[in-house]
Amino acid sequence: MASSPTNRIAAALLATAIFILLSAGWLATPLAAQTTPGSRCASGAAMEARSGWVWLPRGQIFCPLVADPKGERSFVSYLRGDFATIANPEPGARTDIAAVGLSDGVAIARWAGARPGDGIQLDLAGAVFAQLNLGLPSFDLINQDYLVGLPLTFRRGGFSGRLRVYHQSSHLGDEFLLARQPERVNLSFESLELLLSQEVGPVRVYGGGETFFRREPEELASRLVHAGAEFHQPVFGGLAAVAALDVKAVDDQGWITSWSASAGMEVARIGGAGHPSRAISLVAEYYDGAAPYGQFYRDNIQYWGLALTLSR
Repeated sequence: MASSPTNRIAAALLATAIFILLSAGWLATPLAAQTTPGSRCASGAAMEARSGWVWLPRGQIFCPLVADPKGERSFVSYLRGDFATIANPEPGARTDIAAVGLSDGVAIARWAGARPGDGIQLDLAGAVFAQLNLGLPSFDLINQDYLVGLPLTFRRGGFSGRLRVYHQSSHLGDEFLLARQPERVNLSFESLELLLSQEVGPVRVYGGGETFFRREPEELASRLVHAGAEFHQPVFGGLAAVAALDVKAVDDQGWITSWSASAGMEVARIGGAGHPSRAISLVAEYYDGAAPYGQFYRDNIQYWGLALTLSR
């Protein structure tokens, strides 16, 4: 199942633009003018006035990805679309599901640079993502994905990145198994991920990829390319307009491209009183591509919906 020529061309253009912006941002000399205090994630890190080693530091130095379906944030969303075999036995029929994610992490240690917000940080992070079938009276559980990882993040001015080793395992819900009796896959893998990000004013671009070094079943894709762009513009007070596009291309018997977009409003609390920064957002979502739900990785889905999210 290969992506269309239009998708491949668009993905190539997006990757090229992101590479140019990342290179230009890293090589630019006035790094201090890039968003060190303006980054909501770095602002929490900037609360630590000390340089050098800091144990159990506050805040993050790599911002969570706004439109990534598996981004490090907690959310609840209502989704309507074509979920194929996931929630409805009739292919092409529209149905409703609720998607829920719970994510959190512990900052273990940071080497803080002389400039507030700069540094290198090691975290322990975990998340669970679940989908419920709203078309059934009992809201049957469909699928759950569990992630645990060790992200090593870094920041220098507006340039940041994440090097992460993580594990994912996926499990079908009991009600889904009893009602559908599907051919179950014992899906799990470990992955090494590298993402680089550049913030320039209200715009952020990022790009990178993953390699899956242990996977079950063995037919799972071995490589993934990941890129995207975000727009974050304060309106007044702690209120900001947000919009984001996230693109993933998986090398699975030909490159398969998936698109995720979101736009809405965010209310942020930038640290204070000894607390790290937090943000709550209400966004509209759209997705088209390979299912991001582990047990259904062979299915194509398309949906739109509304999500309430909480991010660090």
